[in-house]
Amino acid sequence: MKNRTLSMKGIASTNRSGPFCTAMLADLGAEVIKIEMPGNGDDSRFFGPFVDGESAYFIWLNRGKESVCLNLREDEDKAIFAAMIASADVFIQNLAPGAVERMGFGLDELLDRHPSLICCSISGYGREGPYREQKAYDLLVQAESGLCAVNGTEHGPARVGVSVCDIAAGMQSFQAIMQGLFARTRTGRGRIIDVSLYHALADWMNVPYLQTRYGGKSPARVGLRHPTIAPYGAYMCGDGKAVLISIQNEREWVRLCAEVLGDAGIATDSRFESNNQRVANRDALEEIVAGVFSNAPRESVIDLLTAAGIAFGRLTDLEDLTAHPQNRFITVQSDGGEIELMAPGFVTRGETPSYGPVPALGQHSDAIRAEFGG
Repeated sequence: MKNRTLSMKGIASTNRSGPFCTAMLADLGAEVIKIEMPGNGDDSRFFGPFVDGESAYFIWLNRGKESVCLNLREDEDKAIFAAMIASADVFIQNLAPGAVERMGFGLDELLDRHPSLICCSISGYGREGPYREQKAYDLLVQAESGLCAVNGTEHGPARVGVSVCDIAAGMQSFQAIMQGLFARTRTGRGRIIDVSLYHALADWMNVPYLQTRYGGKSPARVGLRHPTIAPYGAYMCGDGKAVLISIQNEREWVRLCAEVLGDAGIATDSRFESNNQRVANRDALEEIVAGVFSNAPRESVIDLLTAAGIAFGRLTDLEDLTAHPQNRFITVQSDGGEIELMAPGFVTRGETPSYGPVPALGQHSDAIRAEFGG
């Protein structure tokens, strides 16, 4: 029998952390039932951009799930929902603080009634602290957590271009749920897990935090450069295309100078003899590197970098990404037809994964009501 997971999202929340977590659970074979309000359902169904008339966000995050419409203000639907929880292994919610308690489904009470249930609550700032009641969305948490302060350029901070706080919280929710399920095999007991967008991202901010708190200096915003390693950044080539390079040690630095820049003497220049000196004299260093790279097309520069064993990456735009030779894809079915998505980051050798369709609003309501309406 599949593990059954209830995902309570789409009632009063636009965070993507819960849907990201439950999409990963569905990919692993869990039966994920998404609770939506009758009428319009999950707000993210209407977020652009759109793919064949459906939200790209919704397609990405809701493959392989079932959708049931329940109005939890009505006694009949609350009874159905209570019966669903009684059969569930995992219950995940990312509604506004206090919402599930007001509906009569507080997590402490649920765990008392169902001691083996894994409950996961996702919020903006957690259950404690002065921000616990504050509304939170991805970009707001990017700003509040300091992430924007370490992105951008000297001209100002910038957002990360994807919903990184939602993804971080979804990943940590998934990890904590899997830990809970594993522990339950030994103890038979469930647990309550609290995850917040802020704390998930704050964990990822530990390096700049430690640098600022204990080093006394915040990292500079340097755009497509590394704040503490040089040369490590983007350089324009002669055909107008950019390539990023990364020098991680002195051996690579010597090879870069001799085999790519064509002047072994640069490596022993007193301005560049160590990484700290290269960072301190970054402008002079980058003028030298840029001068060489600008005299050759990108693929010729890449040939030299490859031969020298220097790590590099092309600066890819989104049109290039759609045809990237390293891509893996999965195919899911939606109302608009088959949609090709970028595949998850892992593969299991010897297995061919399958991914369920994206549900229409309330597509499984009749079957679920028949099963739990009693």
